[in-house]
Amino acid sequence: MTILLLETATAVCSVALAREGEVLAELHSDQPNAHSSRLPLFVEQLFEQCHITPRQLDAVCVSSGPGSYTGLRIGVSSAKGFCYALSIPLLSVPTLQGMAAQYYAQHPDYHGMVCPMIDARRMECYTAIFEFESQKSKVESSVDAPCNSQLSTLNSQLSTLKPTSADIIESGIYDDYLNRGEVTFVGDGAEKTREILGLHPNAHYDTDFRISAVGMLPIAMQRLQAGQVEDVAYFEPFYLKDFVAKKSVVRGLK
Repeated sequence: MTILLLETATAVCSVALAREGEVLAELHSDQPNAHSSRLPLFVEQLFEQCHITPRQLDAVCVSSGPGSYTGLRIGVSSAKGFCYALSIPLLSVPTLQGMAAQYYAQHPDYHGMVCPMIDARRMECYTAIFEFESQKSKVESSVDAPCNSQLSTLNSQLSTLKPTSADIIESGIYDDYLNRGEVTFVGDGAEKTREILGLHPNAHYDTDFRISAVGMLPIAMQRLQAGQVEDVAYFEPFYLKDFVAKKSVVRGLK
């Protein structure tokens, strides 16, 4: 099975190609507001680099949110375009779940909780808290070095302890979880809230974590094998909050 993976929910634009559970290559960019230009270029470059044509794809997986309204629209629209044109399944992975799965894959010896955080401006973040229900299989290579690496499917399921929500970060907000054990905060929303949450001894921060399309692969494979595919015609991203258009700051526009 050859899967194209698209991650555009945050400021990072990440695209990966995988075959039979093995990540062939990944490209990413942290350049802001560049998803619409970077995404098609990355896809084309990956096809050339891996000597794969679009016709060889068996599915496309996209990060489904929450996250950037514009980024999600770009990613989902691109994924739908491939699926329509090629008549292949569309898969989706909730963004925060994919981030948690990625962290556990990169840290197979970690047994605490993970709280992915996506910056939603000011002191608000999209968050959830996850843990593994049982032992996971050993991952042979890190997601940070995806080429020629092998990401095994997870033998256990991510357990959602705190459902996805948009939280105003304040002191003590996650104490119920922190008092139970270690919680590692990851994502672009974690660093800005560190001063508020970092005083608790069980609060940890991974500043090296970078969201990647590769993180969705184990869940995407499970869903494809289980036939858990999306309706290409009606699938929409999970925005969590309604889009609010702002008044233009360009002179002459109203």
